[in-house]
Amino acid sequence: MNDATGRPSPDALLRQAAQEGKGRLKIFLGAAPGVGKTFEMLSDGRTRAKAGVDVVIGVVETHGRIETEQLTRGYEIVPRRAVAHAGGTLYEMDIDAILARAPRLVLVDELAHTNAPGSRHPKRYQDVVELLDAGIDVYSTLNIQHVESLNDVVASFTRVRVRETVPDSILETAEIEVVDIPPDELIERLKDGKVYLPQEATRALSHFFSKSNLSALRELALRRAAQAVDAQMLDHVRALGVGGTWAGSERIVVAVSEAPGAEGLVRAGKRIADALHAPWTALHVETPRTQGFSDDEHRQIAKVLNLATQLGAAAATVPAASVIEGLKAFSANARATQLVVGKSVRSRWFELRHGSVVDRLVRETPGVAVHVLPIEGAGPRKLRLRPGHWGSRAGYAWTALMVGGVTAIANALFHILNLGNVALLYLLPVMAAASLFGLRTGLFAGVLSSLAYNFFFLPPTGTLTINNPENVVSVLVLLGIALATSQLTSRVRAQADLAAASARANAALAGFLRQLGAINDAEALSRAICEEIGRLFDFRTMLLVPAPTGTGLVLQAANTEVRLETMELAAAQWALDAGTPAGRGSDTLAASEWLFRPMRAGERTLAVLGMARDDSAEPLRADQLPLLTGLIDQAALLLERLRLEAEMRDVDRLRERDRLRAALLSSVSHDLRTPLTAVMAAAGQLDQGATPELIATLQSESARLNRFVANLLDMARVEAGALTLALEPVDLSDAVAGAAQDARRALEGHAIVLEVPPNLPLVRVDPQLLHHCLLNLLDNAGRYADPGTPVTVRGVHRHDTLTLSVLDQGPGLPPGRESEVFETFRRLEGSDRQIGGTGLGLAIVKAFAEAMGMAVRAGNREDGTGADFRLIFPKALLVRDSDGDLIL
Repeated sequence: MNDATGRPSPDALLRQAAQEGKGRLKIFLGAAPGVGKTFEMLSDGRTRAKAGVDVVIGVVETHGRIETEQLTRGYEIVPRRAVAHAGGTLYEMDIDAILARAPRLVLVDELAHTNAPGSRHPKRYQDVVELLDAGIDVYSTLNIQHVESLNDVVASFTRVRVRETVPDSILETAEIEVVDIPPDELIERLKDGKVYLPQEATRALSHFFSKSNLSALRELALRRAAQAVDAQMLDHVRALGVGGTWAGSERIVVAVSEAPGAEGLVRAGKRIADALHAPWTALHVETPRTQGFSDDEHRQIAKVLNLATQLGAAAATVPAASVIEGLKAFSANARATQLVVGKSVRSRWFELRHGSVVDRLVRETPGVAVHVLPIEGAGPRKLRLRPGHWGSRAGYAWTALMVGGVTAIANALFHILNLGNVALLYLLPVMAAASLFGLRTGLFAGVLSSLAYNFFFLPPTGTLTINNPENVVSVLVLLGIALATSQLTSRVRAQADLAAASARANAALAGFLRQLGAINDAEALSRAICEEIGRLFDFRTMLLVPAPTGTGLVLQAANTEVRLETMELAAAQWALDAGTPAGRGSDTLAASEWLFRPMRAGERTLAVLGMARDDSAEPLRADQLPLLTGLIDQAALLLERLRLEAEMRDVDRLRERDRLRAALLSSVSHDLRTPLTAVMAAAGQLDQGATPELIATLQSESARLNRFVANLLDMARVEAGALTLALEPVDLSDAVAGAAQDARRALEGHAIVLEVPPNLPLVRVDPQLLHHCLLNLLDNAGRYADPGTPVTVRGVHRHDTLTLSVLDQGPGLPPGRESEVFETFRRLEGSDRQIGGTGLGLAIVKAFAEAMGMAVRAGNREDGTGADFRLIFPKALLVRDSDGDLIL
């Protein structure tokens, strides 16, 4: 916001800077289908094209309407992209072709459209955002029922829940043009078949397209467009630092105080806001006088602000030197057009001394309509002397000592000082007393200094009598200066106290975010929230979240030992369900020992924060409410971030599972079909006699099929976490020899070279899983090595690390992509890993090896003649005797 000095708002300037270099979005907003949004978009685009703008059509849905289809003629249309889906073909906007074409303006119909699976973005509005980021202007169309914030409202009266929605943030920076026709005319268009086919039109008329529904949708569209335009206008004037109310729409501020009848002001503000369909804010101004409020007065302010929140207002508390200054500054920043204040009964003497707040508001807020309502039950303000109201005894004692010290110094220097300089010395204790101990102590210092000056320095000294009339003037001037200085110093001190309180609140909020921002565990974050809020406000806290079963609440964290009674659980559940405070100090279930406040992010209530004091007093004062609200809002955002991150991980897992499922189906349909075909063909010839070649084919292809199925089952075990290890000492020489024997058919045509020394140390592994790893590595080498080339298995023990390498001779692996061969169903293009296979063997090797504590690496041979796959046994897996020596 820009302040009262007319300086531009940094936030508004940053938002404007963020739009630099981006395209402009114009949305043709309609109340319902058939109002002519697409027609208007095409007409406007044609006008731009005639003006020399490069315009293309990205996607336009004519729905068979002849008039709309005729308007598309003459435009350059970017061909749509074909997407295979569910056995058919869908056609979506080709965003890459549009980016390559780089027009100045692109027309994109139906902004809320959901793209076909496999598209770059799931929603069309995300495609539009990418086009805007590329600097391309976009015209698009949208119906009001597709706006996210209005989705529930529309469903409440149309009984139709729209699943395709667009976030409100898209509308915030867009230029909006409302395409509107009266409901009767739209119904006639529907009956004439210009919107839907006749049979669909009849059904629509009896449901969605009733006149009452269309009228309500029309009102929503006009109102939402007005809100968007008003928000953009405010952002613009704030960026320019322009003053004034700029009443594009009404904005209401209700000033509340500790007066007993302030609830009536809030309810009146609600009625005015509803009548004008305007946003409103309940405002409390904290002044130096607020620091002396009693607990009852703090409780009253908190009650009034809670009531305003429940009635739909935004609650705000601002510090200011006076009520007038606070109301003027907030109204200017909020661009308020109407101000609701209360008028309590004041004595004539009070108004003469302090003036009338209402009169000053009317004079000093031009352009703002001031509603003045009597506050029922608020009588004349009584002077109440609270502890410390007149200052402390210690303050008066120190003030007397300071005056005495100045008197002694002035007496010692009197022979070189004149009376005027002595009078100036007495201003020092006045300023010090007012700064350190407050206004009334400063006034005491002024009177005491005047008396001391008269008694000790004005002739006749030693008396309070003044003979020279000039000295009378000196005393009066000294007293007046002392009083004025004391008043100004006290005011500066009060403003400094307000600034310090604001700085403490900001520091608390910043420290809260800094400490909690790096936590990535929900339970740890909940504990930290309870501990920090409990420490800052000195009360017990607990945080409850919805139960996983969907019913009830569970305790997530607490900063003290907590026992939940039935009343507390009921209050917490109410706060969760209603999204409003409940429990002690609220209007709901006030008998509860705890006060519960909801933690909301958007429209979702994520958790409930409970607060209570050890002395059973109400936990929250009104002056603590703004800081607590800020902390709760920030904590809710942190919890929402963790929730969204968890959802994204779930989505990633689902995507990976879908990818694996698709790859598995592809593998089954291609790789498993080959041995099955051979087995079936061989089985069909058995009636003609079993030849050795036929038997060999059956055995080979059956073994191949068995290996594929075994790999699938092994991968399922890995993903399900069902691996069980049976670790025991294993001799690698025997293990490699056994694997080479079992893999002889897969290595047919390749010589097997075993370079595994017999003196290698034993390793502690699962022999069955190790056998699977070696079999898959040998099978991989036999499949991809050049025909007739040897496959080598080499064992090396060096620096307490044992390595088994399987080397083939072939094209090898693409540099920089070696690790990709271990991904499930991955076969690298342009390498020796592209031939046949399910893409599971190496993934199984990696999973089994890591389960046993080993590492697996893939690379190319040092001589560049093929691939090199290694199983690495770390020091911990080497078997040693009781003396620590390796067992060979």
